[in-house]
Amino acid sequence: MERDTEFESKYYYLLKSLHHKFAKQFPDEFFYLDINELMHDQWFFSAFERLDKDGVEVLGFNELKNFKFSTQRARITSQISSGQDWFDVNVVVSFGKEKVSLADVRKSVLRNDKYIRLSDGSLGILPEEWLPKFSRIFRQGELKNEKITISSRKFMIIDELLEDIDDLGLIKELNAKKRKLEEFTELKSTKVPRQIKAELRSYQKEGLNWLNFLDEFGWGGILADDMGLGKTLQILTFLAQKKTKNASLIVVPTTLMFNWENEIAKFCPSLKVHFHYGQNRNKDHEGFDDVHLVITTYGLVINDIEWLKAYPFHYVILDESQAIKNPQSLRFKAVGLLQAKTRITMTGTPIENNTFDLYAQMHFANPGLLGNAKAFKDNFSTPIDKDGDKERAEELRKMIKPFMIRRTKEQVATELPPKTEEILYCHMEKAQQSVYDAFKHKYRDLLLGKIDEDGLEKSKIYVLEGLMKLRQICDSPKLLPGDEEYGSESVKIVELLRNIEEKTGNHKIVVFSQFVGMLALIKAELDKDKVNYEYLDGKSSPKQRRDSVDRFQSTENCRVFLISLKAGGTGLNLTAADYVFIVDPWWNPAVESQAIDRCYRIGQDKKVFAYRMICKGTIEEKIVSYQHKKKAVADDIIQAEESFVKKLVT
Repeated sequence: MERDTEFESKYYYLLKSLHHKFAKQFPDEFFYLDINELMHDQWFFSAFERLDKDGVEVLGFNELKNFKFSTQRARITSQISSGQDWFDVNVVVSFGKEKVSLADVRKSVLRNDKYIRLSDGSLGILPEEWLPKFSRIFRQGELKNEKITISSRKFMIIDELLEDIDDLGLIKELNAKKRKLEEFTELKSTKVPRQIKAELRSYQKEGLNWLNFLDEFGWGGILADDMGLGKTLQILTFLAQKKTKNASLIVVPTTLMFNWENEIAKFCPSLKVHFHYGQNRNKDHEGFDDVHLVITTYGLVINDIEWLKAYPFHYVILDESQAIKNPQSLRFKAVGLLQAKTRITMTGTPIENNTFDLYAQMHFANPGLLGNAKAFKDNFSTPIDKDGDKERAEELRKMIKPFMIRRTKEQVATELPPKTEEILYCHMEKAQQSVYDAFKHKYRDLLLGKIDEDGLEKSKIYVLEGLMKLRQICDSPKLLPGDEEYGSESVKIVELLRNIEEKTGNHKIVVFSQFVGMLALIKAELDKDKVNYEYLDGKSSPKQRRDSVDRFQSTENCRVFLISLKAGGTGLNLTAADYVFIVDPWWNPAVESQAIDRCYRIGQDKKVFAYRMICKGTIEEKIVSYQHKKKAVADDIIQAEESFVKKLVT
C-alpha cells in the first residue's frame, strides 16, 4: 500500500490543533485527554464540529464509561407574540433532530442543573449563557402547552428576557407603553377639577397623571408616597376627575374614618359620600347609586362581603394597604372578592417586615402580576430576604416599577424644615439592671435546654416570651406580669421627664410606646408633676381620637401627647409637636417611621427632633441592628427616586 504522506500530515496537524495539550504529547503515537479536560468549557462540541466539517467520523461513544453526553450542541430559538392581556413566548430547544419539551427544560433549570436526559439516554447540555435567561423566563411566566405566557403588565422586562425581538408590531407596542410612562409628568392632559379646594404641588400633579396612566390601561397600582405627602388629596382629586355612574369604594382602618371625612370636607365637599359604618348601617346597596364614594372599614368588608361583592364598584381603593399584607388573612380574601374596574392601594410602607409584604398588596391591585404566593416566595422573597440576592431584587423592582410610585419628603417637600433622628441611650441603674440580668440568664439557660430537647421550632414560644419580658424590663420591671414585685425603677421615665420638664422648654412633645402599661406609668408621673397632656390608645373611640388631636393641636399649654404605637402610628396630624420620643423600639422600623411622621408632614414649620430611647447593652440594641437590615431590603426593592419618571423606563 502506498502511503499518502501529505494526507497523513494534514490529518495529524488537524488533530493536534484541536487542543493545546496535544502539542506537548508529541511524539507519542496517540493524543489523549481525561474526562475533565474533555468537558472543560464543553471543548468536545467545538472539536467534534471541526472534525465533522472536515469529514471525519467520530466513533466509540458507546464504549466510554464516563462520557454520557450528547455531542449535539443545543440549538435554541425563541419567538414572542402579543395577546390581549399577555405575551406568548415560544421557545424551542433541540439537540440535533430531537426537540426537548419545555417542561423538561423547566425541571432542569429549577434544579439549577444544565443537563437534560435525551431519548437515547445521553445528556444534552444547556448553554451556560441561557441558564439565567431560562430562569427569568420561567419565573415570570406560566408554562401552558409548550408555550410560556407572561402578563402584559410585565412589559418593562419582556425585552430583557428576549433581546432579539424581531416582531415590529410588538416592538412598537412596548415602546408606546414606555413612552406613555415618560410622558405622564408633562401634565398636558391632566387638569385639576375646579371643585378641588387646594393648590396641588407638582409631585401631586405627577401622581395624578400616573393614576390617569394606570386608568387608561385598566391597571391597578400602589400609591406609596411617604407619610404626610398628601396621598389622600391625590386620590380625591383623581376621583373628582373620574366621577362615574357607579360608586367607588374606599376601605380604611377604623381609626381613619374621621380623617377621610375631614379631608373630603376640606378639599372636595362636592363629592357625595356614604359612610358605611355603625350598628344601624344598611345591609344592602341602597343609596350606593346616588353617591360618588362609599367609605367603610376592613372589618365591615369582612362582615358584609356576601352582598358587597355583588356591587360593581368603579374603583376600589385601600388605605393603609399594609393591612392586607398576609394573603392568608380574612382581610385579603374579603377585599379580593370585591368587583372593581380598577384597584388602587395607598400606603407609606409597602414593605414593613419583609419582601413578602409586597405580594398581597400588588396581587390585589394587579392579580397575577407576581404569580402565586409560593412562586413569589421561592423566586423573590426568600432569595432577597435570606440570601441578599441583589439581582432578584433588581428584577422585582423592574417588574413593579410602572405600578408603584413613591416620593419621599426629602425629595419633594423641600420646604419642610430639617428632621433629626437620634438614639437616646439610657443606662439602667443597679436595681433595674439586676432584674434584667437575672431574667436574661434565666431565659438563656431555659432556652438552651429547650432547644436541645425539642428543637428551635418548638421552642419559639419560649423565645418570644423571653424577648417580651426583657423588653418590658428595659421600660420598667413594674410591667412584668404576675404578683411578684421587682421594683419600679425606670431609667427611661426619669430621662423622659427630664427632657419634658427641663430640656424642651415650651415645645410640644409626642411620646409613643407599644406598652399601654408603660404609658400608664408615664401618665402617673405627669399627673404628679402637674404636666398637661393628652392620651390615646386602642380603646379610644373615633370621637375621642378627634377630640384629643384637636385639643393637643390647638391648646397651648397641652404640651404632651401619650400615644400607643399601634393605635396612633397612622392617621394623625400632630404638626403642633416638634419633639417625638419612641420609648421602646419595635422590630419593624416602618412602624416607628410612621409614628414620627405624625409630626413631620406638610404643614410642619419647625425643625423636628425624634429620639429612640434604647437601654445600652440590652436586647434593644439588637432590635436596632435588625431594623437596619430590614430597611436595607426595602430600599433595594422600592426606590424613592429623585427623578422618578426619568429612571422609570431605563
